[in-house]
Amino acid sequence: MNRTSLRRGLALALAATLLGSVAAQAQTVEVAGVKFPPSVQLAGSTLQLNGAGVRYKFVIKVYAAGLYLGARAGTPEAVLAAPGPKHMHVVMLREIDANDLGRLFTRGMQDNAPKEEFSKSIPGTLRMADIFSARKKLLAGDSFSVDWVPGVGTTVLVNGKPQGEPVKEPEFFNALLRIWLGSSPADRMLKDALLGHAPVSQNGSAGQ
Repeated sequence: MNRTSLRRGLALALAATLLGSVAAQAQTVEVAGVKFPPSVQLAGSTLQLNGAGVRYKFVIKVYAAGLYLGARAGTPEAVLAAPGPKHMHVVMLREIDANDLGRLFTRGMQDNAPKEEFSKSIPGTLRMADIFSARKKLLAGDSFSVDWVPGVGTTVLVNGKPQGEPVKEPEFFNALLRIWLGSSPADRMLKDALLGHAPVSQNGSAGQ
């Protein structure tokens, strides 16, 4: 290989590296100041950000949420049916009474989950209520996550720390997801955002 060809090859390799780095940065989504990375690792699997958005109550921003899946899913049915681990991450944007949030989640599960599914998720629902009641308040910047791993169950984490043993029933995780993706979601704009339907700019802005 002559010197010109070598220089051309090095230049192409450098350009590919730079383009890859820029593309990775561009995929990071920021909503209301919260940055959601393009992928996360869970139980040995790489999950991709399916969508992220903001939960509004009237005009007040309550929390930012991001949904991670093994493969892209654009409908609630596809999300619920998707195999493998799943990860839902929520970051509070204002202080809120944890008991109130727990009650709202329970109501959201009741309103959206089929009766049989909700009945099977009751043990997990009670566990989640205990987790939130023990916190009393969630402050702006606090976070909680819900991880589903097949064969293990659903783990609830607060500020990155697991709260007790996983809930084994798969119906519990599906009932939780229906809070945001069901027919009566907590916020319809957030539902669209989590399904990847909300427009996202290259600067990573969405759901503002």
